[in-house]
Amino acid sequence: MKEDTLSYIRNNKEITFEQKIRLVIMLSLPTILAQVSSIIMQYIDASMVGRLGAGCSASIGLVSTTTWLLGSLASAPSLGFSIQVAQLVGAKKFNRARRVFLQSFGIVLLISIIIGAAGAMISWGLPAWLGGEESIQKDAAMYFLITSLSMPALGFNRLGTRMLQSCGNTRTPGILNSMNCLLDVIFNFIFIFRWRGFGFGLGVMGAALGTTAAEIVTTIIMFYVLMFRTPMLSKGYGTDSDEKAGLATIKKSFVLSLPVTFENVVMFGAMITITRIVAPLGVVAVAANSFAITAESLCYMPAYGIEEAATALVGQSIGAGRGKLALSFGRISVAFGMGIMAFTGLLMFIFAPFMIGILTPDPAVRELGVTILRIEAFAEPLYGASIVVTGVLRGAGDTLVSSLMNFFSLWAIRVVLSFLLVGRYGLVGVWIAMAAELCFRGAIFLVRMERKKWLKKV
Repeated sequence: MKEDTLSYIRNNKEITFEQKIRLVIMLSLPTILAQVSSIIMQYIDASMVGRLGAGCSASIGLVSTTTWLLGSLASAPSLGFSIQVAQLVGAKKFNRARRVFLQSFGIVLLISIIIGAAGAMISWGLPAWLGGEESIQKDAAMYFLITSLSMPALGFNRLGTRMLQSCGNTRTPGILNSMNCLLDVIFNFIFIFRWRGFGFGLGVMGAALGTTAAEIVTTIIMFYVLMFRTPMLSKGYGTDSDEKAGLATIKKSFVLSLPVTFENVVMFGAMITITRIVAPLGVVAVAANSFAITAESLCYMPAYGIEEAATALVGQSIGAGRGKLALSFGRISVAFGMGIMAFTGLLMFIFAPFMIGILTPDPAVRELGVTILRIEAFAEPLYGASIVVTGVLRGAGDTLVSSLMNFFSLWAIRVVLSFLLVGRYGLVGVWIAMAAELCFRGAIFLVRMERKKWLKKV
């Protein structure tokens, strides 16, 4: 059913409202399940480190936002190539799509190596610069160093995931990334602990090594599927001319990716700045902040699954020259995302003590974590709107304006409010600022989508 309905987009056939809803759900569910399983495994992962003490948790939490920044930079180039592939598949130019896919290899590898090397160079000075206590700086530096060196594996994992999703295949990357999470837990247990002569007992360093090993195994399998089990990207599929992808493809990829790269720098730069604001509050605040971020991700990760589906559906619709269909898919996806995040936000508010409790045995960290998590619950629906609308705009190739909107929202509202509130309310003030900013961001993204200017770009 999914394959048949996807072909309706490319072949300019009418799609009923019920079919659109079914297609959005069917494309979203595998990715949502993968995202949720990812967070469940991260819970287990975080609880493993949490059993080592608040200091070990704080050492990872201190550098986590900078780690996410490197990962986003390493994977950003894959977005520009995958958007082109989605639009080419929508236009039934399958041979051309394969050429773009193959060309993306070298670019993603080169950039991820550069990003990883840069991270390795700053690893030993970063924890001190972020304001971490001296007792956690060594573990934080080692964790960041190993994670930086794993950037090529992460970059290729995101490339493979996005390419499969661009072809309408969300099931395979969903299964593989779920497997990645399971492998992460297994490898982490082996590397972090030593129990009755089994395992390496490397602590925080073992957490980084376990995650890297899982990423490498998953990426190898994913690229086998792409090269040999994906007809739209396999040689000989389609009847369009076998036009080579040249410099124009690379240029277009950078035009599409650079605003997103800027957006990631803006987003994670703001988060790093907030980490510096939080760090002087002490180990308990840093650990609670880290655990609450992990707990909250259980709520918003489903929206990222819907975002991936929206990007693929809108991209194929745009490639087929069907702007009205792209808008319809966008609206359905956003409504779906907001509904899910309203529900998960409610669950987060109710079960906050349990969610934080399984991550740490420290009572002070638990109490503070529950308080800030419940503040964030009220912002989840509009946060979901901003996430899914971003996917809609990216599918249409409209990446610049959304990046500028994120820049203004994060720095003019979240960072400024955090500075103003942290002195009086501590970590609670930082999370009040975060909730206010997410509500504002969701509202302006909804306005952007409904003004439809992104449709005029295609």
